[in-house]
Amino acid sequence: MKYLLAPLVLALAAGAAATAAAEAPATKPGPASVAELTTMAKRFAPIELRADTSKLSQGDRAAIAKLVEAAKIVDTLQLRQRWASNEALWAALQKDNSPLGKARQDYFWLNKGPWSIIDGNRSFMPAEYAGIAIPARKPDAANFYPAGATKEALEAWMNALPAKDKEAAQWYFTVIRNDKAGKFRTVKYSEEYKPELEKLAKLLREAASHTDNASLKKFLSLRADAFLSNDYLASDFAWMDLDSPVDITIGPYETYNDELFGYKAAFEAYVSVRDPEETRKLDFFGKHMQELEDNLPIDKQYRNPKVGAMAPMVVVNQVYGAGDGNMGVQTAAYNLPNDERIIRERGSKRVMLKNIQEAKFESTLKPITKLVLRPQDQNDLDFNSFFTHILAHEITHGLGPHVTKQGGKESTPRQDLKETYSTIEEAKADVTGLWALAYMMDKGQLKDTLGQGEAAERKLYNTFLASCFRTLHFGLTDSHARGMAIQVNYLLDKGAFVSHGDGTFSVDFKKIKQAVIDLDREFLTIEATGDYARAKAMMAHYVVIRPDVQKALDKMKAVPNDIRPAFVTAASLTGASK
Repeated sequence: MKYLLAPLVLALAAGAAATAAAEAPATKPGPASVAELTTMAKRFAPIELRADTSKLSQGDRAAIAKLVEAAKIVDTLQLRQRWASNEALWAALQKDNSPLGKARQDYFWLNKGPWSIIDGNRSFMPAEYAGIAIPARKPDAANFYPAGATKEALEAWMNALPAKDKEAAQWYFTVIRNDKAGKFRTVKYSEEYKPELEKLAKLLREAASHTDNASLKKFLSLRADAFLSNDYLASDFAWMDLDSPVDITIGPYETYNDELFGYKAAFEAYVSVRDPEETRKLDFFGKHMQELEDNLPIDKQYRNPKVGAMAPMVVVNQVYGAGDGNMGVQTAAYNLPNDERIIRERGSKRVMLKNIQEAKFESTLKPITKLVLRPQDQNDLDFNSFFTHILAHEITHGLGPHVTKQGGKESTPRQDLKETYSTIEEAKADVTGLWALAYMMDKGQLKDTLGQGEAAERKLYNTFLASCFRTLHFGLTDSHARGMAIQVNYLLDKGAFVSHGDGTFSVDFKKIKQAVIDLDREFLTIEATGDYARAKAMMAHYVVIRPDVQKALDKMKAVPNDIRPAFVTAASLTGASK
């Protein structure tokens, strides 16, 4: 069994953060004081993140050290992508060693910018610092589009381009810049971030030279090439085939930072060690991928007849995270790549971060459960149900519609739904995952994993209900939280969740299954038809915090929002001080 932080230590860390959070004043616009910044930071329970690297070969240990070094460059890229003045502001902040300067440095690095992610992306800095004007809120365009360019102007320009040029402008791995005449132009990542990508390519090739694992060597070599060519397809296929004790995800992937269109991918890195025992337990899910697709609660014409069971699923223990992979709320699992070409042919790969999930469960979900569930339901909280639903969430990102038809032309849900896509897709994965687990439990397919019968169902749905509030605890600025608001409000309206008026909630087990099916059908149909107006209307109606839900959230002010890992194993491998 892998070495994870002892639950007692986690509880103590959570308690320290909870005490500070309870004493915190409400966040307010304008620059935060030292006390406020310290309190805001303590909403993230500190943990020491460890992974067992003792079974790695000498070559793999050398490789993983190089990959940690490479991941630190990814942090630089993330700063730049998040905002054009981010690097300059970070450099200026590091010169201020006063108590306020150090507090700002600490909270800046947690958020990778001057905006508090879980406070509506509001600035905690003054309006100007070291001659740098700081917006009151993170710009929707981040640094992917020219400063001041409107969505309407960019959209009009894109729509006027020839088809191939329009595709390039909307592609994951390009930015839009102004040319000398002030007109928009498309720039490849390989050109925009050339110095850093050349360093990354060099470090990946050095890591490849150390390892004896053929699949790791192949991926690292191809990904190094991709950083310089801007063509990630071959390396993404190689990442799908990666079968190595050292697990690495590095490159531009998620599009959450692009809040203008949701097109552009942010750089991230996860350096991990495979957990072969836990991975073997999950292999059986792959055998049911096509069966699940064939039974999705959606019109048959929208189901994919070729999902198959080829997509790999792995459980890892994280050694280091960087860029979009270590910013604000920590990722518990991820489902990549997002390139629809690969998803259509091979599906997508699910990576479960076991040590991260265990830390979240202990530090956040346990104390939340005691506040939002009735006493008779609290004993149903179950890590296995929590862990397995996250797995199901990641699996079902790869299920459902990935191609649409608009005006007779082929498109994708991501392109059609624009800025609503991330919210709809995250909610769809939650609900489809819950539907899939119920379907498989009814079939007796999860008897050895979750059990079956009334007791197993109680654990699944009550753990999901508690976990809903864990997600809403982050605020509604995150796609996952916005998607969760839709789910909670819909299920309350259907009577599947029941509010008791005092900030506690329960599940109506006579209504929950059908309500989940109905909501899943809605999400899947929106994506299948690319119905942007329907997605906007759903979000306008349901992305709110209602009074009864707010009562529960008010009781949770003393609970840490998330965890903040110190990468102890990574430091030991690289000789770093922290």
